[in-house]
Amino acid sequence: MAEKKDLINRIHVANKVAPADLVIKNGKIVNVFTLEIEEGDVAIYNGMIVGIGNYEGKKEIDAKGKYVVPGLIDGHVHIESSMVPPHKFSDIVIPHGVTTVITDPHEIANVTGTDGIQFMLEDSEEVPLDVLFMLPSCVPATPFEHSGATLTAEDLAPFYDHERVLGLAEVMDYPSTAAGVPDMMAKLHDALSKEKLIDGHGAGLDAEAMNVYGTARITTDHECTTAEEAAERIKKGLYVLIREGSAAKDLQALIPQVNVTNARRFLFCTDDKHLDELMAEGSIDANIRLAVKHGLDPLLAIQLATLNAAECYGLKTKGAVAPGYLADLLLVNDLDSFTISHVFKNGKLVAEDGKTLPEDVDERHLPEKLTHTVNTPEVTLEKLTIPASNLGQAYAIKLQPNSLVTEKIIVEPSQYNGSFISSPTDGLLKLAVIERHHQTGNIGLGFIQGLGLKEGAIALTVAHDSHNLVVAGADDKDMLKAINEVEKMKGGMVIVKHGEPIASLPLTIAGLMSASSIEETLAKMKGVDEALVELGFIGDFNPFSALSFMCLPVIPQLKLTDMGYFDCTLGTHLNIAVEK
Repeated sequence: MAEKKDLINRIHVANKVAPADLVIKNGKIVNVFTLEIEEGDVAIYNGMIVGIGNYEGKKEIDAKGKYVVPGLIDGHVHIESSMVPPHKFSDIVIPHGVTTVITDPHEIANVTGTDGIQFMLEDSEEVPLDVLFMLPSCVPATPFEHSGATLTAEDLAPFYDHERVLGLAEVMDYPSTAAGVPDMMAKLHDALSKEKLIDGHGAGLDAEAMNVYGTARITTDHECTTAEEAAERIKKGLYVLIREGSAAKDLQALIPQVNVTNARRFLFCTDDKHLDELMAEGSIDANIRLAVKHGLDPLLAIQLATLNAAECYGLKTKGAVAPGYLADLLLVNDLDSFTISHVFKNGKLVAEDGKTLPEDVDERHLPEKLTHTVNTPEVTLEKLTIPASNLGQAYAIKLQPNSLVTEKIIVEPSQYNGSFISSPTDGLLKLAVIERHHQTGNIGLGFIQGLGLKEGAIALTVAHDSHNLVVAGADDKDMLKAINEVEKMKGGMVIVKHGEPIASLPLTIAGLMSASSIEETLAKMKGVDEALVELGFIGDFNPFSALSFMCLPVIPQLKLTDMGYFDCTLGTHLNIAVEK
């Protein structure tokens, strides 16, 4: 009865029989359906837009000629990559106009399984941000590494009953999908039988693979890195999520593919973006600004960030300034610079001039099982040793800045006492991945070129997607010290120089997120970034972010897991040494 009465009341306000709760006057309304600017009042009742035209309200706000824009939607984000939990993430992105996110908690799920998913659901309750979920489809991402948990279709099934769960998250295990492996088929079937959505992860996949994805009713891909890949996905009926995050920056390459005939199949996402970059650059608002900078019409860019994302994920009351839509609204000073002065969520002002307005919220509970997740046996210098080969050659990962794709190269590392060692003058560093969940003692060893460090070592427990402990360095002793420091602080990021830690950021929630305040976390993160200069880093990318993706064996070409090198193209493990 309450819903029926609310409907009647909304119609009365729309019909001007009763006053609106709130009316925004003197604004320039961005119509995302027609890509036009309209003039008129925006009438709001009980959190919904009920009319555009000439209205009176119990409360009225003068927009003073600013643009009225729908709330922005991030189509795919791993909140854990911000390094703060959901309730703090909300405070960060709301001032940037992001009122809805579709998140995949597979980072924490790879560490703590269903406990991690439940934590993310609970921690995102009663915040201004609408946090909608896709369930992790691949935990672990592949069978070629060790993560903290394994999630089957049976494990995921109960979560579909949650009102904020939209479907199954990025299906990155293409071989299991194509081969019809039973558990993957069960996951796909469960989602489809409940009329849920399924996200894709098509890194390196060709047109034939898109036939398989389409047949499996996978509807999106956020892994396009070229305009050609994007065009192929669009032809096959998928939505393309244009990603601009911390490690992967694909927008500039993909934006030229967007035009008025195909634009409705594109939307924006951040995927993985760190706290400091979110604070400095923004979220989806930054995608809009960058798209406009590279030639996209501002109104089209806004459509990608709002209506397109809403339609992709079946959010029927989001994404537009129109009657019958939720009053998730922004007041924007200028469409080119996209500076936001006011953010409304369900008709309530939640952020002004770049700051979230304070609210009374219950204290958040942090389960103890989420704070003891770094469990490694003792690591010694001997365990970091790489015996030299007869040919004196080894395989190495060649990093491509601001990309998740790597290259497999052959190098001739320096040698000492019959062992390969780092060659920092040649840009070649030793790399190690230590299993940190089950004390298996597994240590994968290799080399990386292009990380940009001249000395010292860096280590962290953010290592997509199994999130083992990853370390890279110019010196084995510094690498060992970094490993021990990360374990001592129960997860996080650390920089070591000459045997001493010079900067660190504790990430005690599953080794992924900080339990400290946003201000303290940001200060420590900036300290870590600044300390990279002391190791000789001068690049235009984030070495920590880049390093965290060197362990992801579903993105070509060569990656390192706790079980050693994995050649993503060949689908097999690879020895370090190059043999005849």
